[in-house]
Amino acid sequence: MQISVFAPSCADNESLPVTDREIDLYLDDSGSREPDGDPREKRRDEMDYFALGGILINEEDVDELYARHKAFCQKHGITYPLHSWAIRGGRGDFGWLKKPEAAFEFLGDLQEMLLALPVIGIAAVIDRPGYVARYRDRYQDQLWFMCKTAYCILIERAAKYARNQDRRLRVFFERAGKAEDRDLVAYTRILKTQGMPFDGANSASFGSLTAEEFKDIVRGEPRGRTKATPMLQIADLYLYPMAKGGYDPSYRPYRALMDHKRLIDAHLPPEDLASCGIKYSCFDRIKNKDPD
Repeated sequence: MQISVFAPSCADNESLPVTDREIDLYLDDSGSREPDGDPREKRRDEMDYFALGGILINEEDVDELYARHKAFCQKHGITYPLHSWAIRGGRGDFGWLKKPEAAFEFLGDLQEMLLALPVIGIAAVIDRPGYVARYRDRYQDQLWFMCKTAYCILIERAAKYARNQDRRLRVFFERAGKAEDRDLVAYTRILKTQGMPFDGANSASFGSLTAEEFKDIVRGEPRGRTKATPMLQIADLYLYPMAKGGYDPSYRPYRALMDHKRLIDAHLPPEDLASCGIKYSCFDRIKNKDPD
């Protein structure tokens, strides 16, 4: 996958030529969709979030991802989907990872595979307590807009990347349920007819795309796939480190992805991170907390 830095600035709203070549976004979710629900557990790192994100991959590179994923699974006798939550905790099908001798080779090979893939990680991560603190008075009983916020930001930033690669964007998501799946299709239609559904003045500072630009760049409607799809398994494995990186930038899997330029932030000049990079929204409480 040929990866280039953004030129001109990806925040520039001037239309660029877009070819018929496609780049695919495979997205998953992580964390709780309930804005003000109680977290499952109290964590020392204070992670309490909802995220949508995953990987961008050129359409011609999908076969390489399939081949690398297949080779890895065959080497380790894996006949079930790779699942970040299960792998991290040695749960379910991955219960055998609780044995250190079994985990050592598997996790080393997993990281090697992830860092070699021709993909770029991208995400929108929302700190739930920060979101509630910022928007409770404004939205009151409509705090469910959190998912819509994350999705629209993610699609816009993926579309900006596609445009700067002279490509169109195709979106795939992991099916979560009929209602949730319908929501993503509806959000995409809004982007193509109305543009970004946020305060106009605030959106302007991020160089938001117009409805016409979304219509030109984003192909069709998002398509649902199951976890059996290798690209969605990789999206899942990329998403958690991106989310965790917002709370702990020293987290080793996040650092490895950044150092090997597997995340979009590693390809952006500092001035473009705010409008084109991984979005960390409502993280005020994390940024402002006292050092240990």
